[in-house]
Amino acid sequence: MAFEVYKPRGERQEKAPIISLSKTSIVLNNVAREKLGTSRIELAYDRGSHTIRIRGVTEGGMEIKKTKVFGKGFFNQFGINKKGKFEARYEPSENALYARI
Repeated sequence: MAFEVYKPRGERQEKAPIISLSKTSIVLNNVAREKLGTSRIELAYDRGSHTIRIRGVTEGGMEIKKTKVFGKGFFNQFGINKKGKFEARYEPSENALYARI
């Protein structure tokens, strides 16, 4: 017989930044907000690669209300109608999150 050992917690992995899209808003999980380190962001979209960029800014941009950014205008401008959770990649040199949707 070949027994396999049960490991209740497994190895600790770093949690990923997650961006959730709903009909009218963008929600950032704790990890995403901590990586950006600011309450103001700039939204951008690359139509070719279907990628959203969320970059932390010190002034201007949009304010994160608790965990949410109201993005209805952003979605309408770029014709984004996807919903769901998307893992983001953090780029420290730009202080930006990239999520392919």
